Amino acid sequence: MDVTEIRTWVIFYLLSFVVLLVALFITTQDGGQLWISLMLVIIVVGVNAFLLFSELKRYRARKAFMHRMSKFDETETVSDSAGHRW
Repeated sequence: MDVTEIRTWVIFYLLSFVVLLVALFITTQDGGQLWISLMLVIIVVGVNAFLLFSELKRYRARKAFMHRMSKFDETETVSDSAGHRW
């Protein structure tokens, strides 16, 4: 995660916290709406897991790209019979 993305993550987790508080509030009320709070919890946990795995996948792809780019200069140098690189 880059430093510029911290604001987005803070807002996302604050919204997730609010949704979990709403689910807790719905659970404590007398009514048959337990399934709504369960659905909210499942959605929040699922979205968090999906974003975490996608962020890890993006990090691995960026790391592999940087590794390939660092090897690019070593493999692309060709020298002729006089020893000149071109």
